[in-house]
Amino acid sequence: MDWWDEVVRRLEPATGDVSLTAAAVWTVLAGSLLVVAVEPLWRVLRIAVTLVHELGHAVVGMAVGRRFTGFVLRGDMSGHAVTVGRARGVGRVVSTWAGYPAPAVVGAAMAWVAGLGWAAAFIGGVLVILVIALIRVRSALTLLVMVVALAATAALWWWRDDVLQAQILVGTGIVLVVGAWRHLAAVAASPDRSSDPGVLSSLTHVPRIIWNLSFAIVCAAATWLVAMEVLSALR
Repeated sequence: MDWWDEVVRRLEPATGDVSLTAAAVWTVLAGSLLVVAVEPLWRVLRIAVTLVHELGHAVVGMAVGRRFTGFVLRGDMSGHAVTVGRARGVGRVVSTWAGYPAPAVVGAAMAWVAGLGWAAAFIGGVLVILVIALIRVRSALTLLVMVVALAATAALWWWRDDVLQAQILVGTGIVLVVGAWRHLAAVAASPDRSSDPGVLSSLTHVPRIIWNLSFAIVCAAATWLVAMEVLSALR
């Protein structure tokens, strides 16, 4: 079972020092912020934030007993995930709420596990989620994005380099957290009743501003965690 031994070896925590040097942290930080700040880059790469948003709906929906039936990513970088279950109730509310905080939560988790040396196991978990989600794609663009994400994640996991994995997780985490803020700013300014806060308001009769505030609180906590990880690496 040599192949199984190889898989296990690629899931084990790092045994050496994976702490990033100050120079590496500055490079990762600059590259991540460049992706988010330069509009042409952001217009293309924000699809990663949308993907995490939609998978947030899906994963949390399944966790509360709903059935994940499919999702799409659109050319305008928006998306839609469908979970089947009761039209109202706690499960519907929780799964609907999960989308906007998901990129910030995942981004913070990436930075945190990278510092602990658990990047390889985390990337392996991401790979499993992407494989499961692949059979739920409902458009050609979604399939293309998923194949690219799977290929990149699989390569990073299989050709394991502990320091490189940590750098990429921290960089991707920063992009996801900042991207979560940008997505939140856009939805907070939108009066669209079909948006997540609009649907939540309809389901619960709680004003949209309260739901947007709850998203902001999670994003703020995630930002604090990532900032602490980055600052600790700079000391």
